[in-house]
Amino acid sequence: MSVLPIRTVEDPVLRVVAEPVISFDAELDRLVKDLNETLTASGGAGLAAPQLGVSLRVFALNPDLPGNDLRLDHLVNPVLDFPDEEEQHGPEGCLSIPGIYLDTRRRMNVAAKGYTKLGDPVQVVGAGLLARCIQHETDHLDGVLFIDRQDVEGRARLVETMRAAAWWEDAVVKVSPH
Repeated sequence: MSVLPIRTVEDPVLRVVAEPVISFDAELDRLVKDLNETLTASGGAGLAAPQLGVSLRVFALNPDLPGNDLRLDHLVNPVLDFPDEEEQHGPEGCLSIPGIYLDTRRRMNVAAKGYTKLGDPVQVVGAGLLARCIQHETDHLDGVLFIDRQDVEGRARLVETMRAAAWWEDAVVKVSPH
């Protein structure tokens, strides 16, 4: 297991809908360990497999996130449900878009069903930062980046900021399906 390079916004793998995991095997175990080690080294809240160049529906979570009573450190093939319409607004960043933090609207509460790397079913219910992280990482699995969730003003600020960055030329912004 190792700390791997994190793909940045111009990498096409970040814009592809990831494939469901069908084999709960040693390869998946290695991927989850790589995700967790890379996440720990980066100091982030979550990291999705596409960010390591692997187009599979799995992500790692910081097990110390507030509200993570299960101390869940990964989720495979997540399916999200929103128990209410309550929203939260707050700063959000992404390890694949270094240095950019924008106010991003998310649902306040989420119930995420999925599997562990062993294939055991699991459900995590979260609010606030945990809900934000689960939604952000699931967006990665759908080929969506948090920058795609910006309103018109946010996109204008984003474009100005990204134009100043060296990696802007190949970046694509699209609309989230959620």
